[in-house]
Amino acid sequence: MHLGVNIDHVATLRQARYATMLDSHNTEPSILAAAQAAMAGGADSITLHVREDRRHMQDADAMAVRRDIPLPLNLEMGATQAMLQFALELKPDFVCLVPERREEITTEGGLSVAGNEATLQPLVSALQANGSKVSMFIDPEPEQVRASAAIGAAMIELHTGRFANTLGAERAAETARLVAAAELGHQLGLEVHAGHGIQIANLAELNAVPHLTELNIGHTIIARSIFTGLTAAVREMKEAIESFQW
Repeated sequence: MHLGVNIDHVATLRQARYATMLDSHNTEPSILAAAQAAMAGGADSITLHVREDRRHMQDADAMAVRRDIPLPLNLEMGATQAMLQFALELKPDFVCLVPERREEITTEGGLSVAGNEATLQPLVSALQANGSKVSMFIDPEPEQVRASAAIGAAMIELHTGRFANTLGAERAAETARLVAAAELGHQLGLEVHAGHGIQIANLAELNAVPHLTELNIGHTIIARSIFTGLTAAVREMKEAIESFQW
């Protein structure tokens, strides 16, 4: 099981004060330092989301991480021509296509691949021809899994937000949906990842989902790092993940 560490919220903290002063010598925290700390804690890859409105990560942040951090880079991006051109220049190891709405605080729900194959397939082909493996961030629904395979994606990342935000019978039902989606994805030859709302506290239940090869985790690690430091927070998560047989 690999751990991809999302460092978007480090940029969120920086932008809260320095959004208009990114060239200042006072600008902090450093995105590169965050990536280095995550790597020291055992991260297997670095994830960052350059949003259309550039609310946290900036183009220069992604370019610096790509240039200076030896770990694989996973770029989350909206499925637009403008972001495609940026990704073709960045050449990340992985690209995860996600839905994007200006009014949302963070990504809410999965990408609607089914019904949008004609728009998404050319993006997938262009990214893969440029050397990036492509993942689709989707809700655990059979039609979305099948559509992701049909357009040539190599991977799916199952949206675990509803799983994380429910308890009891609802959590059990959502776990069952994740299990079914992961099994179908595996049958279709897709690499299966998961992300959104994953914490140490819900890893035991997520462990029921088969065929997972990577968890992409951000907010809980950054939140924990306020008290422990980022390297320690990543290490805690890595050790918790490794305590299970995936």
